[in-house]
Amino acid sequence: MMKFSYSLWSPYDTVKDVAESLGIANLPDDVANALAMDVEYRINEVLEQAGKFMRHSKRTTLITRDIAHAFRVLNVEPLYGYDSARPVKFKETILGPGQTLYYIDDEEVDFEKIINMPLPKVPREVSFTAHWLAIEGVQPVISQNPQPGDLRIPTTSSASASSQPGLASSGVATSRPAASSSSTSSSLSSSIATEIEVKPLIKHAISKELQLYCERVVASLTGEDSNPALRSAVLNSLGNDPGLHQLIPYFIQFVADKIRTSLRDPDMLYLMLQVLHRIVMNPTIFLEPYVHTIMPPILTLLVGKRGSAAGSTTGTTAPELLRDHYKVRDFAASLLQHVCTTYADTYHSLKPRVTRTLLKAFMDGTSAAASSSSSSSSSSSSLVKKSLSAGTQYGAIIGLRAIGTEVVRVLVVPNLKPWSLVVLDPSSSLSLSDIDREKLASAVIDVLRSLIDQDLITAKDDDDRGDVVITDRQEHEFEQFMGSHVSRIANDLSDRNDIITAVLNTKNLT
Repeated sequence: MMKFSYSLWSPYDTVKDVAESLGIANLPDDVANALAMDVEYRINEVLEQAGKFMRHSKRTTLITRDIAHAFRVLNVEPLYGYDSARPVKFKETILGPGQTLYYIDDEEVDFEKIINMPLPKVPREVSFTAHWLAIEGVQPVISQNPQPGDLRIPTTSSASASSQPGLASSGVATSRPAASSSSTSSSLSSSIATEIEVKPLIKHAISKELQLYCERVVASLTGEDSNPALRSAVLNSLGNDPGLHQLIPYFIQFVADKIRTSLRDPDMLYLMLQVLHRIVMNPTIFLEPYVHTIMPPILTLLVGKRGSAAGSTTGTTAPELLRDHYKVRDFAASLLQHVCTTYADTYHSLKPRVTRTLLKAFMDGTSAAASSSSSSSSSSSSLVKKSLSAGTQYGAIIGLRAIGTEVVRVLVVPNLKPWSLVVLDPSSSLSLSDIDREKLASAVIDVLRSLIDQDLITAKDDDDRGDVVITDRQEHEFEQFMGSHVSRIANDLSDRNDIITAVLNTKNLT
């Protein structure tokens, strides 16, 4: 009777046969049973791990590679000398009548040949390394990235370079020889020119995809066939898409060139400011290296004189066009405020330099007042009229207001009285339209209201207190400090008493 075993196979047929082949004749039954159970457990463990590798490989057939990976995971010595790619050949032999045995034919190999064979190369372990594909849109020169010599930069002619000024620096242009009277010198110079390549000042390789993207953006913004929906999609792309770092200097240069040639087109100027605004607000773009190139277009539209020339007071321009130019200056002031607030900590000289530029434009009114008071000749008055611009004065005031309250308190408010004598006085040599006076008055109101302490207003509203009472002495002091023109503007405001209190407090502090 066969004894009971906890294994799938009988230890008397397997373990004892192996023990006898190893020279162990009398193996106890309990030892054979324990060995059989342990071998079964090890086989199941290997098969379980191999099945995991099979499923992760998206396969339904278990192969020898899965078994080898399972051995490596279980820290078991792998199998050597078995090649799964080698075809398996089965042979048969007759042991007796009706008894056929099939076996795998092992190739006989000369032992001396194996010893003298060179050792195979050890396969490399799978490893992962990290490297910078691009830093701020520029690929570093390392072995993992394409080398500069492998990049093919397309050559562009002078005509294509002039039509695309933003991308002209990414190509290589060949120079054309000048016309010569002698055919020999002409042919010689042409042969030399074909062999010489003029390298750009800045070596900047841009992929064809980015070049095509830049061309489409420029065409949609400036083309005649562009529509509002396409422009809105382009602006949305500039404000949200990552990977535009390499095109940022070209877009800024494009905006600067377009502003320079479209100073009398307020719609185009406003569109260019929208482009700058979307670039500045893009969270994926590192814009700190380009702040110094963004400020000139913004300041040009804020305090430029030619921007208001299209809407001058000669009566040749419609009032709607003049209002559009003031709308452009308001947009430029808001963009200036955002840039100064965001990058003032990085560039400590940004606010002082911008303030100095705006203050110079604002002080043109006070300097004109001094020159007009010292000379009463007609030539002096015409010089004052020519040097001043209502749009420039408006842009300077709202620009200084956008920088901060401290700038308004120290620089703007003490100079409002001499400024108003030239700009706001109807009898001055500077003639203003109704729209100019309206916009300048609103700028003065914003400046005065910026001095009001909002915390005190909130506390007053919470306590249900009445309005601040202003005495005649305070009103007289306010008029003496700010001038009659500014005082007349403040008298028509609902928060007049709060403005007078804030201005007088500013006077006492300064």
